[in-house]
Amino acid sequence: MKIERLAEFATRAATHAALSEPVRLQIIDRLMLGDASPSELALDVGLPSNLLAHHLSVLQSVDLIDRSRSEGDLRRTYVRLTPGPLADLLPVPVATAGRVVFVCTHNSARSQLAAASWRRHSDVPSASAGTTPAQSVHPRAVAVGLTRGLRLGLARTARVADVVVDGDLVVAVCDNAYEDLWGHVAVGLHWSVPDPGRVGTTKAFELALDDIEDRVGRLAGAMQTI
Repeated sequence: MKIERLAEFATRAATHAALSEPVRLQIIDRLMLGDASPSELALDVGLPSNLLAHHLSVLQSVDLIDRSRSEGDLRRTYVRLTPGPLADLLPVPVATAGRVVFVCTHNSARSQLAAASWRRHSDVPSASAGTTPAQSVHPRAVAVGLTRGLRLGLARTARVADVVVDGDLVVAVCDNAYEDLWGHVAVGLHWSVPDPGRVGTTKAFELALDDIEDRVGRLAGAMQTI
């Protein structure tokens, strides 16, 4: 038991040590509600790429962040927060919006699940849309959502241009949508949630929903209406 406790203290000490550097704390704050590419982070924190790479390496060594390859532009990677080790260690930045609109490519799974999950967590209105909407919501999204109490059976897909209005907080829940919207729609947050439709299994949809619900909970806790 003592050995286990010592290992736990060592892990916590390493986490605190990683966060003792102001730039790394700034990176964590930036990632608290959404993902970012290394180039976006470098711009946000005002560092050259080689110094940023060092700080990201330190944060990754203590499991505070991880990285994923974009499902859209395969040359890009995105950095995301690993929330578990933080466990209420840091304050959550406040976000404000009159409505939250979740966007993915087809508006058939991730964005629909996010909007449905949001309605359970917040009184702030929500909607969903797609950059190239499918004809209908994916049946596995409907089935997996139902197991979590999310009813998508009557949900319909829609195009971004027909949904997003001024004052919305747009959350791109996939890489393709985030990259497609550059220069066209102001995206407030990017969540790099892997496309469960590419795998097609129930497990893939469950993992996507796990990721979404964790992120929705964090954002809802930080949200204030305007």
